[in-house]
Order: sequence, then structure tokens, then C-alpha cells
Amino acid sequence: MKHTIILIFISFSVGQSIAQDTLRLSLDEAVALALEQSPQAVAARHQYRAAYWNWRSHKANYLPSLTFNSYTSLNRSISSVTLPDGSDSFVHRNQLLNDGALTLNQNIPLLGGSIYMSTGLQRLDLFTDNTLSYKSTPVVIGYSQNLLGYNSLKWNKKIEPIRFAQAQKAYAETRELVAATVAMKFHQLALAQNSWQSAAYNYAAADTLYRYAKGRYEIGTITENEMLQLEINYLTEQTNMMNARIEMDDMILDLRSFLGITGNVEIVVEVSDQIPNFLVPVEYALMYAHKNNPDMEYYSLKKLESESAVSRAKASRGLKADLYAEFGLSQTNHTLTESYRNPLDQQLVSLGIRIPILDWGVGKGQVEVAKSNLEKVKIDLEQARTDFDANVIKMVKQFNLQAEKVSIAQKTADRAIRRNSVAYRLYLLGKSSLLDLNAAVEEKDRSQQAYIRELQNYWSLYYAIRSMTGYDFETNNPIIPMEEHFD
Repeated sequence: MKHTIILIFISFSVGQSIAQDTLRLSLDEAVALALEQSPQAVAARHQYRAAYWNWRSHKANYLPSLTFNSYTSLNRSISSVTLPDGSDSFVHRNQLLNDGALTLNQNIPLLGGSIYMSTGLQRLDLFTDNTLSYKSTPVVIGYSQNLLGYNSLKWNKKIEPIRFAQAQKAYAETRELVAATVAMKFHQLALAQNSWQSAAYNYAAADTLYRYAKGRYEIGTITENEMLQLEINYLTEQTNMMNARIEMDDMILDLRSFLGITGNVEIVVEVSDQIPNFLVPVEYALMYAHKNNPDMEYYSLKKLESESAVSRAKASRGLKADLYAEFGLSQTNHTLTESYRNPLDQQLVSLGIRIPILDWGVGKGQVEVAKSNLEKVKIDLEQARTDFDANVIKMVKQFNLQAEKVSIAQKTADRAIRRNSVAYRLYLLGKSSLLDLNAAVEEKDRSQQAYIRELQNYWSLYYAIRSMTGYDFETNNPIIPMEEHFD
């Protein structure tokens, strides 16, 4: 069959003047091109990039953060002030306040609070009295936390790693699905090219037979009915060739669009009859699918999010308390250096409590809704896992038979081409009927199309299994997408 395909492409090149800008692609080249520049692959990279930076932001939320705050205020106004005797009076203000602070903050995931340490300095200029003063806070240590409430830090620490793992696996899966799509479009173009090549070959053969028949008809060796049938065959093949060319042009446009090729390039796909021949063990396919498929991470993520919703609902209905504690040192003076001498300690502790007494069952209702949603998610996920496993098993069994089906289709196509050649020669020798010749031509075309379709099915299953399992069973290696650098 390999030599047959080569002869067909030679016939194609001779039968048609190919455009100057011609791109010949093997399947591997088409897949590589699609993974590099197809709109779907580019969109997948950007989606993964967004997930990557979300993950980076999440991790940074658990690291110490250092912040500098600065504040400047100029006040020239007449304001009301309360005097020591309790009366009010209007005074003229003309002052400048400069405030700067450096704060180190650390979130505590286990408790859901945050601890911070800061140092700061304030300067106050009173232009009316031509005086200035400083207030220093050499060190302040504080802690704040919502007691008995929803701990978003704890839940995010569980959820976000799974979310990012899902994004990584989804990116690898999407790349394989892009490869599967381009393999389908590649073979659709191969089918269209084969149809056009067969139509061109059949037209040339019908033209030869028609011219030959006119000579035989003139000398009375064939009937008028046979002569008319040959003319009908000639006209039919001419129409088939034009229709096949239109279909091939459509398939070229489709593949060119998917590959992200914007120029007016003629694409010629070169089909290889060499396919990897290996078997995929069902038990290993299931194992790697559970380990690498993003759907598994999605199931885990949905379950955790539902459990988080239950925790949030329970926290919103019960006792709430906010704790804030701060200890520090401070001093004030008219000179900068003296404002740091013998600092005085300062403490601040506040505890706020809110107890719902009557909410008419709103809090309980929210908890029950969250619990029901969690139970529904568990049932849905169990069914989804069962369906997922069944799909993997079905696909693996189909793939393990597909290489043999390709081999049978290849042999059938080879025999049909040989039969067509024999029938053509026998008819020219007058030893075969026109009916036998037409049957041989139809079988040749049908078997070649069937062979390309079996190749298409093979590669569709090949990339589908890679996408579902995240594993390359041909080389026995996990599928790891090309490392992306987003820094």
C-alpha cells in the first residue's frame, strides 16, 4: 500500500498545477504546528498562565509581606475645639503632619488570623507657633483573628493546590485534544485529496475508454448501449472530479484555519502507512487516568468546595467573636533623637462578640442547604467516576483492535487497486464486461477511502487515550507539557 500512495501523489502532482506556496505536511508536522500556533493551543497557554499566576498569588498569601505606608496632611483652617472647661471655641489651625510606617505581616493558616510587627514615625509642624514635634513607635506587635468563624486561609490551603493541579493536567489534556483534532482534520483532507486523485485517475481512464470505444463502435464491435454507458461514465467522472476539487479546497481552508496559517497556502498532506503497534493494558490505563486526568482533580475540587460551603454556613449561624490585640512602644518629643529615648509601652486589646438570638431559622436553613448540596455532589461524583472508567475501558479496547483493522483495510485497498488494473486491461482486451470494470473502479475508490478512515480512527483513539490518561503508552512515559516560563 505504501507504493500505491506514492503513485497516487505523483499522479496528483502531474494532474494539477500546485500553487507556488505549497506546504507539505506529515501528521507529526501538522501536530507540532498546531501545538505551537493554533488558536486553541494559544488560548490553552493563556488559560494555564492565568491559573499559574493565581497559584503564585495564593502561595504569596501565606508568606510574610512587608509594606511601607506614608501619609501627609496639610491643614490650614478654622476649626471648633473643646476647651478644658467644656466650652467650645474656634481656633486657627496651620499645621503639617507627616506619617510613615513599615509593617511586616504574616497570616496564620491554622488559626485563621494574622500577626504583624510595625515601626513608624510621625512629625507635626505647627506653623502658627513655629514649633515641631515627633512621635515615634519603635516597635508595635499585634494580632487579629475572627474567633469561631470561617477560616478561609485553612480551606484555601486545601483547595488551591488541587485547583492548580487541575489546571496543569487540563493544559496537558488540552494539548492532546488539539493533537486529536488536527489528526482528524489532517485525515479529512487526506480523504478529500484521495477523492480528488481517484476522480482525476478515473476521469483519465474514462476518457481513454470513451475514445477507444468510439473507434470500436464505428467498426461495430460494441453495441450502442455500451457506447452510451461509457460516455455517461466519462461525463460522470468529469463531474466527480470537479466536486472533489471543491471539497478538497474546503478541507484545506479548514485545516489551514485550525493551524493558524493566515497566508494563501496550498496544503498537501502526506499520509504514512507506518503506525505504532502496541497494546494498552486496561488496568494501567485506569490507573494513569485516575492519577493524571483533570476530571479526577475536578471531582476532588468540587467535593472540597462543597465541604467548605458547609463550614462557612455553620460559621455564619453561630457565635462570632473578633479578637484584636496590640503591644508596642511609643514616645514623643520636640527632637527626633529624644523621641526614641525611654519609650513608653502601650497596649490595646479588643474583643467583639455577636450572638444570634432569633433569626427564624435562616442560619439552620443555610446549613441544611449546604449539606444537601454536599451529598448531591458526592452522588454525582460517584456516578461520574463510574462513567469515566467505562469510557476509558471502552476506548482502550477499541484502540487495541484498531491497528489490526488498519492492516486489514490496507490489504483490502492494495488488492482492490490490483483488481482495478486487471479489470482495466481485460476490458481493453475484450475479455471483461463494462459491469465488471465499473465494479472494480468503485471497489478501488471505496477501499482507499475506508483505509484512510481506519487510519483516522487509529490516530483519534491514539490521542484520545493520551489525553484521558496523561500517559504515553508507546514510550511508557508520562505526558509532560513543554515547560512554560511566565516570570
